[in-house]
Amino acid sequence: MPNNVIVLGTQWGDEGKGKIADLLTGKASLVVRSQGGNNAGHTLVVGDKKIVVRLVPSGILHPTCTCLIGSGVVVNPDALFGEIEELKAAGVTDAEERIKVSAGCALLLPIHPAIDKGAEKKRGKNAIGTTGRGIGPCYEDKVARRGVRVGDLLHPEILKEKLAALMDYRNFLLKNYYNEPEISFDQVYGDLLSLAPRLTSMITDVSAELTKARAEGKKVLFEGAQGTFLDIDYGTYPYVTSSNTVAGGCCTGSGAGPLHMDYVLGIGKAYTTRVGGGPFPTELNDDIGEGIRKRGAEFGAVTGRPRRTGWFDAVAMRRAAAINSLSGLALMKLDVLDGMDEVKICTAYKLPDGTLTDLPPLAAYEYENVTPVYETLPGWKESTFGVTELDKLPVNARNYVKRLEEVSGVKVVILSTGPERNQTIYIEDPFA
Repeated sequence: MPNNVIVLGTQWGDEGKGKIADLLTGKASLVVRSQGGNNAGHTLVVGDKKIVVRLVPSGILHPTCTCLIGSGVVVNPDALFGEIEELKAAGVTDAEERIKVSAGCALLLPIHPAIDKGAEKKRGKNAIGTTGRGIGPCYEDKVARRGVRVGDLLHPEILKEKLAALMDYRNFLLKNYYNEPEISFDQVYGDLLSLAPRLTSMITDVSAELTKARAEGKKVLFEGAQGTFLDIDYGTYPYVTSSNTVAGGCCTGSGAGPLHMDYVLGIGKAYTTRVGGGPFPTELNDDIGEGIRKRGAEFGAVTGRPRRTGWFDAVAMRRAAAINSLSGLALMKLDVLDGMDEVKICTAYKLPDGTLTDLPPLAAYEYENVTPVYETLPGWKESTFGVTELDKLPVNARNYVKRLEEVSGVKVVILSTGPERNQTIYIEDPFA
């Protein structure tokens, strides 16, 4: 019986991972985040309550679930504590007691958003479209081995020395390269000292917790952030995030062994969306795309930015299935396609010489000359909203799902027909 299940995005993020993670954590004892920061928001809908979690794993809504933040995550303490207060206001009064943080997490400091925004301004028309929350610069400092970590808060003198070196370097860039005002070292250091007792009380050895859970036969959910094609190595570089969003990143960012993973559940929409810059072969810049955006409420959970919309891209999904070794796919927002005369699936990309390719390129600029090749299927007028049984879906909707499976090479095991927990069709249980 599977005990360790990975849930991750297979497109460009915003696939609806929050709902599926929330559903599955009802069966899990622990849920762990392995990468990203407070740039990724998961919207959870429970009854008439809508809760957006960013750093905190989705399992926080389940009172018996412990939430772990692995060392691959960059932690903005102010954002974390702000989120905890929001959860408490929503009735999750024990949130702080159930959240545990790795000492190895990089601390996201006030200077990181300043650098992030300065860099985007400097790029001008070539801006990547980051959230401006400092995620990239924080990872950059981590990789350059000048980062400050959560565990450093236990040692004020070491903290002071490391922080001084980081801020000296970053302030030099802010002032002399980005022409932005410097950030006060004394202010940042003082703030870190004041919050240290609260954050250090949440420290745990996440890898050891996962090893213990496995030995005890407990169920663990590994919750991915962003999506496969925002991966720093396998995404549409440079229009990507700064961490590994694929299944392998769940292992390195949490300290779990790769052979301990039992099931990889990919999350994808019945169409495709993207936020920010970068290639998007199936993008719809017309009334159809606008209709999908409005019906699907395609606006960022954290930023509010309108998402770009397009047809389902099976070329990209084939790559996602291979990179992540997907066991199954949860297909989200099928109901958004209700009422359309026809629906399309991109099954290949045509290159300038007329040849077809069934896998996407790895660099953003290589997308410039590809043209999507579509297969058109009849749409359905009946509503799929809230349907909970597969055989009660319209015939054309079932045919659409079946064709997606065939051209993507991955089976659909969960179908979402609305935002609520109970608006779901279960074909296969990843934990069963």
